[in-house]
Amino acid sequence: MSGRARRAPRRLTRWWRRRSLRTRLTVIAATAIAVSVFVAFQVASQLLDRELRGTVEEQLRADSRTLATDAERAGLAQVQLPPYAGPGRLVRVIRPDGSARTPAGQPALPPVSEQARRVAQGASGDLMESVDTDDDGYLIYTLRVGDGAVQVARAADDSPINRFGFGMLLIGLLCVAGGALVGRAVARTGLAPIDRLADAAAHVAHTRDLDAGIPDEGGGEIRRLIRSINDMLAALRDSRQAQRLLAEDAAHELKTPLTSLRLNVELLIRLDRRGTLDTALPAESRTRLLNDLGAQVAELSTLAAELTDLARGDVSDESTERLDLADVVVAAATRARSRVPDIEIALDVTSVWVSGRPAALQRAVLNLIDNAGKWSPADQPVQVRLRAEGASAVLEVDDAGPGIDAADVPRVFDRFYRADSARALPGSGLGLSIVQRVVDTHGGRATVARSARGGALLRVDLPAAGTPAAPMPRRTGGKDTPAR
Repeated sequence: MSGRARRAPRRLTRWWRRRSLRTRLTVIAATAIAVSVFVAFQVASQLLDRELRGTVEEQLRADSRTLATDAERAGLAQVQLPPYAGPGRLVRVIRPDGSARTPAGQPALPPVSEQARRVAQGASGDLMESVDTDDDGYLIYTLRVGDGAVQVARAADDSPINRFGFGMLLIGLLCVAGGALVGRAVARTGLAPIDRLADAAAHVAHTRDLDAGIPDEGGGEIRRLIRSINDMLAALRDSRQAQRLLAEDAAHELKTPLTSLRLNVELLIRLDRRGTLDTALPAESRTRLLNDLGAQVAELSTLAAELTDLARGDVSDESTERLDLADVVVAAATRARSRVPDIEIALDVTSVWVSGRPAALQRAVLNLIDNAGKWSPADQPVQVRLRAEGASAVLEVDDAGPGIDAADVPRVFDRFYRADSARALPGSGLGLSIVQRVVDTHGGRATVARSARGGALLRVDLPAAGTPAAPMPRRTGGKDTPAR
């Protein structure tokens, strides 16, 4: 196939794809009707031709029997052939030697065929055949009579078929035109809700007004589409509201550490410009100020990291995999010890396999341990327990601190929420919120209660994925005990 022949279908495909849906539906409707009319014409023509041919054959047989009766009475050689009276039937007598006799004035028929000769010689009783000449076609019936045969013929008449075809053509054109009009009207009516839907979507895109809902109209697929878009708009409204709240809360939370950091830095700059930095601030005060600066910078870094993690939501390049949650818990405990060397962590974990994102789960466990470490007394370890319970992996982190007031329990996992007793402690109020989001995305549940030691007990339930082998208990305790 040449390059030009290959490009033609591609151009036709591109042209078709550029057409509007209305145009496509109109063309499809008109084409379907045209094909239907053509198929109906072909079938009707075949039936009409068969019916006309059958009628002509019956007439030829009847005329042949009449002529044969006369030939048997008078003899084949003496039978009188009536003069040709004009268009209609044509007759001929065939002698045994193959010669023929026709009425006076009758147009010449095609030569006697070999099959007709054999009928005249007695090889068969009759013969119906179609013979075409350069000018006309004939339907000829040969009937054996005595020692010869008689033939009756009629010229093929295609005028009924032609008239029928012309009528079908006119009907087809009218049907195609009517089908195109009806198809366009149906397309316009059926696509009217989509036009209104497109206008509403354009309005939302132009005005950024996500509160402009789309009227629920139409039925079937159109209604499902409108409802889906309204659900999408609702989700976008919630997302925008969440972003606005996140930005407002972030601005509020960043204000305090930034203000403190700015005041301390301005104090150092002012004293340095005066040249009184060494005299105005003793070594002990400078050390305390620098420690405060470091703590404030660390708090800002933590807050920025948590804000980034929270703003990302569920968007992550990390893939879900089947993993041992015990490995995640031990790795999080190791990180917590490296960040806060004075923290004491007692691990009591059993291998439980789950399906999840390792880094996200480790961040959630680390936040739980960090939160417990802020409240647990120096001589009391943070207890971390992991076990399988039914079809769930249960992680518990408890401390020996003062616990959580009943009034604060419903808001523990809210973003930026910090109890009054926690205002003086470092933190952003985002750690447990991140835990809640990670647990939710893994199909789990996070709850808070009072532990047996009087502190807070944070519990996480995650769907278990089944264990490939018998669970191996891992019990470690104390800050100097290896995690593994």
